[in-house]
Amino acid sequence: VVSTTVDPPTPHSTRDKKQNLQALQEKRHKLRKHVVFAVCVLSLVSDLHEEGKNAINAPLLPSGVDLLPEDMLLEENAERSMLDPTSREDPKFKDLQKVLIDWINNELEEDRIIVKDLEEDLYDGQVLQKLYEKLSGRKLNVAEVTQSEIGQKQKLQTVLEAVNEQLRPQGWTIEWGVDSIHSKNLVAIVFLLVALAMHFMAPIRIPEHVSVQVVVVKKREGILQTSHVTKELTTTTDMYIVVPTERDAFDTLLDHAPDKLNVVKTSLITFVNKHLNKLNLEVTELESQFADGVYLVLLMGLLEDYFVPLYNFYLTPESFEQKVHNVAFAFELMQDGGLKKPKARPEDVVNLNLKSTLRVLYNLFTNYKSSE
Repeated sequence: VVSTTVDPPTPHSTRDKKQNLQALQEKRHKLRKHVVFAVCVLSLVSDLHEEGKNAINAPLLPSGVDLLPEDMLLEENAERSMLDPTSREDPKFKDLQKVLIDWINNELEEDRIIVKDLEEDLYDGQVLQKLYEKLSGRKLNVAEVTQSEIGQKQKLQTVLEAVNEQLRPQGWTIEWGVDSIHSKNLVAIVFLLVALAMHFMAPIRIPEHVSVQVVVVKKREGILQTSHVTKELTTTTDMYIVVPTERDAFDTLLDHAPDKLNVVKTSLITFVNKHLNKLNLEVTELESQFADGVYLVLLMGLLEDYFVPLYNFYLTPESFEQKVHNVAFAFELMQDGGLKKPKARPEDVVNLNLKSTLRVLYNLFTNYKSSE
């Protein structure tokens, strides 16, 4: 029988074991770091390989088109459009922009507003607000100056809602929105300005048959795809050219003698009340009380001494279309009475355009001022 004995551990041997264990743990820690690094490298290589495959499979962007960071961050199935560089340099498109810029500057001359670039000067809604208020004669309830993006978009929302409310009934396709205007989408801005110029009969000559190429970027299954779309900004001469009208006495009055405006308004109010009082009606505000067309229709019946059947017009119009119908019907009665076709449009009277309303009433005054 062989007896075995185990020597009790010495302090020295215990210390060696602890050191060996610590060294082993350090090796494991380093190995773990290497493994994590290797996994990250493999993941990166895989991502790069996938991006490379996508780049090969995806259609190439047109020459000269640079994707902005926001284009690269599109959500799945989202899309963004941008003007093709070739179209941006098109002479007819540049000419259209110049015509619109000159028109805006002429309209807002009294406000000392000067537009030089449609993208940079209109995106925040400030100029669009002033332009719409000048054209429509309506005051919008918005802050005068807004620096924040939220404030600018809120102003744009208010302005565009007012614009769209007037343009939709006339058959205009809405090719603009808050995001497109605020993101300085030149095509959307031009679409909006052309529509405003046509609706309010701007005395400008707009180039016809102006089209641009738009690059549409879509994200499908993580891949950015591009395509070209043609946008027709203007069409025929008949639709898009407004012959400049001769300036009349009211242009001169409003531009150079506003102090005499109240005298003219008072005279016209006296004239219309002389006849409307027969129906126990009274006018105190020309632009607002004639805007729905009811008083115009009744006034024509009184001036021509006949009864207008109530089924021919809306006695209590509620919608924009009903008011336009009333004013247009009053214009027909004027022409039936031998008057020339009014220079103003029914829409302008409904939109509280003072100059248009004054023209209509002054035309009646000059022809019926001696009528009892």
